[in-house]
Amino acid sequence: MKKKIAILTILICLSLSAFAPVLVHAQITIKLQSSSVQADFPSKLTFNLSAKDDVNLTDIRLRYTINRESFAQAFSEAYVAFTPAATVSVNWVLNMQKIGGLPPGATVKYWWVIKDAAGNRLETAPQQIDFNDSRHLWRNVSKGTLTLYWYQGDDAFVNQLMTAAQQGLASLEKNTGAQLVRPVRIYIYASARDLQGSMVFPAEWTGGVSFTEYGIIAIGIAPSNLDWGLRAITHELTHLVIHQMTFNPYNGLPTWLDEGLAVYNEGPPDPTFTALLNQAIADNQLTSVRSLSSPFSAYGDEATLSYAESYSVVNYLITTYGQPKMLELLNTFQQGSTYDGAFQEVYGFNMDGLYTLWKQQVIPKRASRLEPVTPSFPVRFGLALQGLMPLWGVS
Repeated sequence: MKKKIAILTILICLSLSAFAPVLVHAQITIKLQSSSVQADFPSKLTFNLSAKDDVNLTDIRLRYTINRESFAQAFSEAYVAFTPAATVSVNWVLNMQKIGGLPPGATVKYWWVIKDAAGNRLETAPQQIDFNDSRHLWRNVSKGTLTLYWYQGDDAFVNQLMTAAQQGLASLEKNTGAQLVRPVRIYIYASARDLQGSMVFPAEWTGGVSFTEYGIIAIGIAPSNLDWGLRAITHELTHLVIHQMTFNPYNGLPTWLDEGLAVYNEGPPDPTFTALLNQAIADNQLTSVRSLSSPFSAYGDEATLSYAESYSVVNYLITTYGQPKMLELLNTFQQGSTYDGAFQEVYGFNMDGLYTLWKQQVIPKRASRLEPVTPSFPVRFGLALQGLMPLWGVS
């Protein structure tokens, strides 16, 4: 009986095997001949590919990512138009005007996905390119997590800038508790014109830009304009540190806090700021803290007053409540808190309450020494625009 069962089992297995699919390992015949990229800073990146196959290649796509601070792992994909053939050479251009441009030194990683008429698919190994501004012969100096690149001026020039940057970092940590989280690169252009030539959409007043998501600053500082540059580099570096400390997918900082911290960290306020604030108090023309949370005016005198008020409010918070509270505020914003929610949690009042307390503190001290002022321009200040911090007022 057992013998019959064994024979029956064998017969059943043989019968089933007749209907089983035959596994054939298909050989991918797509061959990558070359892959390269050409940089034309700041205008474009041209990606080149050559490939061949035993059958027609029918679909080629370029995938790329740009190395920057992000909460989502994502890539962009570009379809490459071509006529199907067994051997192809194609290119695809990343036009910087379509994406708003990239800062010098930005890293782009890319790879290709190729398909043929037989259904085969080849995904190439990732490659990367640093989008450098090769129009200048850059030198560099590093200290800790900070690297400065420059091409005009001697070692003494860049050493003074490095010293100012390091002192700015130390001052910011002392007064707010904020510290660099990731390395920062600063590109020192020899003039505002040179800097603007590195951008695809420059404004005529742009003197510096902080690309906060990339950890990169580009700024125009001539050796003859070093005094301005020492403050400006501290200002822009402060923006980067604060951005790193508070980066989250939900909410940013109110503009007055971001800019106020940057101006505060420069050191004593510009006399123009102080005079304009005094005049605004005399004329009863102060802007509410809530209104200062929005982007500042593009008009010079109005914008400068916004910076002056922002500095004064930040000075009030740090002087009155100390560094631990400011650090707690930044950490609360890092959790994605709303503006009012963060201040209520840390200080016990919202932004309207802050405005009231600040006015009570600042008006009596300044009302007795107000003098009319005619603003002297250009002065320095920046606007926060989607991760970019342009710096105004470079002569």
